[in-house]
Amino acid sequence: MLTQWLHTVPPLLVYVVVGLVVGLESMGIPLPGEIVLVAAALMASHHDGVSPLIVGAAASAGAIIGDSVGYALGKRFGPRMFSWAGDKFPKHFSADRIGRAQALFTRYGAWAVFFGRFVALLRILSGPLAATMGMHYGKFLLANAAGGIAWAGGTTAAVYFVGEAAEHYLAEFSWIALLVVLLAVIGFSVRARLRRSPR
Repeated sequence: MLTQWLHTVPPLLVYVVVGLVVGLESMGIPLPGEIVLVAAALMASHHDGVSPLIVGAAASAGAIIGDSVGYALGKRFGPRMFSWAGDKFPKHFSADRIGRAQALFTRYGAWAVFFGRFVALLRILSGPLAATMGMHYGKFLLANAAGGIAWAGGTTAAVYFVGEAAEHYLAEFSWIALLVVLLAVIGFSVRARLRRSPR
């Protein structure tokens, strides 16, 4: 039944959801972009119609566009944006967390944008912070695009090949085994997010 259900999901819907969720997260909205990307990449390894290349491309596009929108918002609204976000999402945008992110941007500049794509907090704050702190958009875009492609492509490839291996070695369990793998990956991602959250 699970196999039949997964094969009824239109590939286009998978790509749109990945691009949209990653894009919204990159704009500064705390959504589980990484978890959605992992789920889509694992699905691509067992759904003939879902291409891992397009999953990676959709995530890359969402990351680059979302961060650029976040940059524009930071340029337009500046500190007021962080004040509003702190009121709406105090867990993600506390003064302490924003202060730590600002310290990283001050010290590492464009490298913080690139490597920030691999860190949940910086992935959300990258665009608005870069604009607020006066980073030139061209410099930001280059680091943002490189980081977005490396993160999306690397994550998709790694999870896709893990899924392929799981299907090969655990074929007798079929989709039950794949569901267990997916839940384990999501569980580890959620656990990592909770450990990074303030107590």
